[in-house]
Amino acid sequence: MPPKILVVDDEPPIVEMLSYNLKQANYTVITASDGEQAVQLARSEAPDLIILDLMLPKIEGMEVFRLVRRDHDVPVIMLTARDAEIDRVVGLELGADDYVVKPFSVRELMARVRTVLRRAHAPRPDAPQAAARPEAVLTVGPLRVDTACREVTVGAAEVPLTALEFDVLHMLALHAGQVLTREFLLERVWGYDYPGYTRVVDAVIKRLRGKLGAAAAVIVTVRGVGYKFRIE
Repeated sequence: MPPKILVVDDEPPIVEMLSYNLKQANYTVITASDGEQAVQLARSEAPDLIILDLMLPKIEGMEVFRLVRRDHDVPVIMLTARDAEIDRVVGLELGADDYVVKPFSVRELMARVRTVLRRAHAPRPDAPQAAARPEAVLTVGPLRVDTACREVTVGAAEVPLTALEFDVLHMLALHAGQVLTREFLLERVWGYDYPGYTRVVDAVIKRLRGKLGAAAAVIVTVRGVGYKFRIE
C-alpha cells in the first residue's frame, strides 16, 4: 500500500495544492483543517507522515505535535511562517523531523517527504538471521551502536531513538574521529544542503545528547565547524 500522509493546514489553497501533488506522486492523502481534527485523524488513520502547519484553530500546531507524538512516533514535517524562528526551534527540539518555511517550493517539500519516508521505513531486522555482524557493531565505553539492527544501547538499556536520530548518530560513528560539518550532515542524512537549515542538525544533536546521558560525551562539538564522534 502507498504511504498515507496527513496534511494539516487551515488554508484551503495550500491543502488543495499539497493534496494534488502528493496524490500525483501516488501517496494516499487525508486532510485536516484544524488541530482537533488533526489529532483525531492521526489516532484513527495512523498516517505514515504528517505535514503539520503550526498556526491552527482549536488546537495550535505545537500542541497537536505533542499529543500525536505521545501516542505514536510518526514522522512530522512542520510548516512554519518565515518569521516564526522560535516555533521552528521549539518544534525541532521536541522531535520534529524537518520543517519547511512558507511560502515554499512544492518540489522542495516533495523531496523532504521522500527523504523522511525513506528514513522512517528503513529496515529494522529482528529475525535471528538478520543478527548484526561483529563489524556492524561499534562499542565505545558503555555505548553500543548496532548498525544492522538499528539499535543503540547504553550499558544494558536500549536507547529509544527516532529514525532520524539514529541516522545522525550512525553517520558520526561511521566517521569516528573526523570532524563533520553541519552542511555535510545535512547533505548526507537529510539529503539537502539549503543554507539556514543547519539549525536542524543542532536540534537533533541536542536530543541525542539528552537521550544518551553520560554516554553523550562521545559527541564532541567543534566550535564553528560541526561535530565529531570521539573514540578515545
